[in-house]
Amino acid sequence: MNDVFAFSDNERSAAIKLIFQIREAIADSLAPGDEQLMRQHIEQAINSQRIQRDMFGLNPILHALQTAWLAVTEIGLKRDGVFAILLYEEVIGGNEDIDHLTSLFGDNVGRILHGLCRIHDLYKKNPVIESENFRNLLLSFAEDMRVILIMIADRVTLMRQIRDNSNLEAKRQVSEEASYLYAPLAHKLGLYKLKSELEDLSLKYLETDAYYMIKENLNATKRSRDAYIERFITPLKAKLDEAGLVYHMKGRTKSIHSIWQKMKKQQCGFDKIYDLFAIRIILDSPLDKEKMLCWQTFSIVTDMYQPNPKRLRDWLSMPKSNGYECLHITVLGPEGKWVEVQIRTQRMDDIAEHGLAAHWRYKGVKSEGNMDTWLASIRSALEAGDDLQVMDQFKMNLQDEEVYVFTPKGDLFKFSQGATVLDFAYYVHTAVGNSCIGARLNGRIVSIRETLHSGDTIEILTQNNQRPKPSWLGIVKTPKAKAKVKLALKETQAKEGLLAREMLERRFKNRKIEIDETLVNILIKKMGFKERSDFYRNVADGKLDINTIIEKYVELRDHQSAMAQQRQIQSAEEFNYDGTDFKSKGNDDDVLVIDRNLKGIEYSLAKCCSPIYGDDIFGFVTINGGIKIHRTDCPNAPELRRRFGYRFVKARWSGKGNSQYSVTLRIIGNDDIGIVSNITNIISKEERIVMRSINIDSHDGLFSGNLVVMIDDTSRMASLIKKLQTVKGVKSVARL
Repeated sequence: MNDVFAFSDNERSAAIKLIFQIREAIADSLAPGDEQLMRQHIEQAINSQRIQRDMFGLNPILHALQTAWLAVTEIGLKRDGVFAILLYEEVIGGNEDIDHLTSLFGDNVGRILHGLCRIHDLYKKNPVIESENFRNLLLSFAEDMRVILIMIADRVTLMRQIRDNSNLEAKRQVSEEASYLYAPLAHKLGLYKLKSELEDLSLKYLETDAYYMIKENLNATKRSRDAYIERFITPLKAKLDEAGLVYHMKGRTKSIHSIWQKMKKQQCGFDKIYDLFAIRIILDSPLDKEKMLCWQTFSIVTDMYQPNPKRLRDWLSMPKSNGYECLHITVLGPEGKWVEVQIRTQRMDDIAEHGLAAHWRYKGVKSEGNMDTWLASIRSALEAGDDLQVMDQFKMNLQDEEVYVFTPKGDLFKFSQGATVLDFAYYVHTAVGNSCIGARLNGRIVSIRETLHSGDTIEILTQNNQRPKPSWLGIVKTPKAKAKVKLALKETQAKEGLLAREMLERRFKNRKIEIDETLVNILIKKMGFKERSDFYRNVADGKLDINTIIEKYVELRDHQSAMAQQRQIQSAEEFNYDGTDFKSKGNDDDVLVIDRNLKGIEYSLAKCCSPIYGDDIFGFVTINGGIKIHRTDCPNAPELRRRFGYRFVKARWSGKGNSQYSVTLRIIGNDDIGIVSNITNIISKEERIVMRSINIDSHDGLFSGNLVVMIDDTSRMASLIKKLQTVKGVKSVARL
């Protein structure tokens, strides 16, 4: 049983003081009756014992007041943010309903509470917080930017309170979250002061020895450091006073965390870190003279001390996307030590310390009603910088372009909007995707088609006999998953095709019918299939009857045999080949159309005549079933026709595509100086003509040689021959 909740005397005193301070700070944003309503609500919660101390033993109401005060003073939140902080503990404890609180305190408070509760539920999934994906998911779940700001303020407050707490494991966990999650978020929002505090406190709790070693060294060297700063700024003050500038100056020691990071990066001890501090000159300046006075101060500093131009950082002309404005310069100070000098105005300093909230305070934005304008400014500023990509996905209405889902172990993965269970399965592993039958999504069983949403927890269900289906291409949305499904389907089809072919061959063998691959290819084409794989897939699926296929094959074989026998009866003496029989006469029914995308027929270009696009051609069926493409004027054509006329196939070209063909040109000419260079220069200037080789022999003042080029078609070849014939000294160019 929980102990009765009660305030200690110190807690009561601190709480009363904070209430007065917060009320005074946000008085201009409070509505009539707000204070009394909130007081009644908190008193009722205390009296009913609905509130209990947290795992650190901290008073939740005092903690909420401390968080609210920090959010007001350091960030600039007003009434709605403060009320959400004070009511949050009641909501997550299940003691209050958000809708009821919304009716009492307004829509803005309700929206902030809803965002805080969504993130609280997110943490229940035990996520891996070190990932960039979790940071993005956190932002998309927030719904309102004030949620993120409140979370940062809450974590700073908590880190301040747990210094002496004995719950070491809990302290380690919240410190790691502060380091990996909240400090980077504070940095991206321009809350540098809170960012540095989170980093230092995290280091203090996670690497205690390192923290106190650096702290002790800083304390030990403070006197000498202060003395050096005084020697540096004394003559500088005289010059600035002489120029009539209104300013104040201070030395800023680097944070303990940044010193430790530099020690680890440079692998050195504390005594080897020289830039432990920076001098900050803060000017009092009207808005319209800020840049002028900053550059005037810059001129005074660099006149006195030698600057390092490589270390100049001008964030006056081009402020950082999170609102930071300043001039940074490193100069060589007394005793040959490099010193960083930062020059800024009071307005710029406030923004550097407190982020964009201070920027809006300078513009006179005080009421909570103008908070939307401030939030819009934060978003647009954050989206402008490449180094702030973590914030790009944040949208007020959660219409994200990406979704983030958890595994049961808390690992987080990012997908494009619309991704399905099947996309996730293929992301895990190809084998998991191929055997996926559904998933357990947030504890309920769903199909592979179920769409994923941010924050879902998913566990894939598989089954050994599951196989990818063509319909899966319409289910998956990510390119990676689509590619894996296509590959799996292709492999499945190949296996099915191989089984179908083996089955077909076995049935042919049982009927003692010998298979001729050429006839099979012709049969497949006559049956209306463009590719053999489609034919065999239909056989495997049972859409084609094997007995019918065998009957059609026998019929085609007998017909081909009869035609061949009829050709052989003709007397060879009556035949005279002139090469014209194979030119297309307009009837293409029995003409082989040669195209680079031709599938299902094995063909190749004959090396004896090397045909190219544009040549008149014919096909010759070889003994192994493939087809050789010859030019009709091939020197071997008459003999082939005389002996194997029944193997001739009419053929023609169809479309150039991107093919190139090898052509050998015979060149003869006078062996003049530079003639070979002139020939090769002509070829190199021609587009889409590549020279493969050149072989030249010279004898008695004449040269002759073969030139091999890759070319598109006969028209390009004719054009090249004409150009080569114009070369001085070339007597003839002919194609072999």
